[in-house]
Amino acid sequence: MRRWNGWGDDTITTTLAPDARGFLETAIGQATATTDATLAEVCARIDREQPSRFLAVSDLHPLVITAAEDRLRSGFGQSMGDWLRLRFGQLERITDGVAYPERTGQVRELLDWAASVDAVVIPCGGATSVAGHLAVPANDSRPVLTLNMSRLRALIALDETAQLARFQTGVAGPDLEAQLRARGFMLGHFPQSFDYATLGGWVTTRSSGQQSLRYGRIEQLFAGGTLETPSDTLTISPFPASAAGLDLREWVLGSEGRLGVLTEATVRVMRLPEAERFIGIFLPSWEAGVAATRALAQGRVPLSMLRLANPTETLTTLRLAGHAGQIAWLERYLAWRGAGEGKCLMFIGLTGTRRQVRDTLGQAMAIVRQHGGVSTGSLLGKKWAKNRFAGVYLRNTLWATGYAVDTMETAVPWTATTQTMQAMEEAGRKAFAAFGERCHTYTHLSHVYATGSSVYTTFVFRLAPDFAGNWARWVALKRAVSAAIVASGGTISHQHGVGRDHAPYLPAEKGAAGMAAIGAAIRHFDPQGLMASGNLTEGPTW
Repeated sequence: MRRWNGWGDDTITTTLAPDARGFLETAIGQATATTDATLAEVCARIDREQPSRFLAVSDLHPLVITAAEDRLRSGFGQSMGDWLRLRFGQLERITDGVAYPERTGQVRELLDWAASVDAVVIPCGGATSVAGHLAVPANDSRPVLTLNMSRLRALIALDETAQLARFQTGVAGPDLEAQLRARGFMLGHFPQSFDYATLGGWVTTRSSGQQSLRYGRIEQLFAGGTLETPSDTLTISPFPASAAGLDLREWVLGSEGRLGVLTEATVRVMRLPEAERFIGIFLPSWEAGVAATRALAQGRVPLSMLRLANPTETLTTLRLAGHAGQIAWLERYLAWRGAGEGKCLMFIGLTGTRRQVRDTLGQAMAIVRQHGGVSTGSLLGKKWAKNRFAGVYLRNTLWATGYAVDTMETAVPWTATTQTMQAMEEAGRKAFAAFGERCHTYTHLSHVYATGSSVYTTFVFRLAPDFAGNWARWVALKRAVSAAIVASGGTISHQHGVGRDHAPYLPAEKGAAGMAAIGAAIRHFDPQGLMASGNLTEGPTW
């Protein structure tokens, strides 16, 4: 069963090697695990302190469930704020009911019912948000209904000639790809949350997959669909291209549940590739790594993936990997080849026909060698591919040993990439220094473009003994790093959406006119405020 207060399947656990724990203790100090609240304790607290407001509704819809555990499991995502509330049992206000529509028509029915009882509606896909998308607005006295879309997961139609697939939007990554693979096709959208995140969530948060260099971000994959808004049904046809006015797809992309509920989505798919390889390459320095990465991106080398870890992330990856003897041998070899202290680890993905993979590798290595790159072949690439969706389980393991992990990400032009990385890391360190704590921080470029790159920074820190202490540290981190992103001219979100946690920083990016336009669109499609979750426009409860 899926964990209710952490990541993933509760039968899957990872271990932290002694050397890895020693590395963290040296970096930020010895940690002490906290005691988690139990599921039974938290559910009892919900029943006692937050009885459902729907219990007072005389004509309760038959699909609405008010049980505490359903409300708990659909009411939180995977942000550090969500984790802290669940682990310590400090829930604040949660959703009042959950409905699991099994037909797309039931979504319309539930929206109309919610309007009739003056309820707020929050759509939920895989509950993998790290930006507070599922948080209940604390200043709204109306009951809140969560629409859990996870039972709407069918492949409705596949046009093999046009390579268009129409899905119900509650389909999660593995199910979506399995249905396509059975017909010889694939979508190719692989965020780290792939195992649980849904198509609807990808579209409405503008998600980016690990191999978006080949397959495209979700905005390139999303061709059309059906959005059930409180006021009407918006249907968007999947034209190959159109010059007919504003692109309504762009109104749905990034709408984060404020305009309505996306029930169906048509996506552009591809034939399954013949071959695929992932290669690990070490560069002698950050400067050399950035130069090589930029040259690959601007040279339009047809890679399916390109990512670069900075020296601290490279060191952390090697130390947390275990197998100390093998890693020591690898580092001696790399130092001999000129990639010693300060080295950076690059991964490239190659996908297509066998000939395309071979030719692309040749093009990539010709560029990388000019910058001192040393290939390790498929050795590290195979290990990365095997664990590409399992690495996030380390969050559970670290928590159990007294450490927490959070991430922040942005995207900036190449001229600002290094400065933004340094500003984000320094902001995190200063935020924890104010509490007398150290923070281990590192960064990688997860997605690259001809004009710039994403900057994805991780922060590892010790847990405080209580909820209040941890909450204060997390809020300080969020505020400091968000401010650093804005000051650097970066977007407040490259791939995770805005939600409520990042909403205060959206006006700096969109401007007054842009925020007014967003507000006008929300009022047009939702004049009653049915979808008033606070995403995009209001901000966090902290």
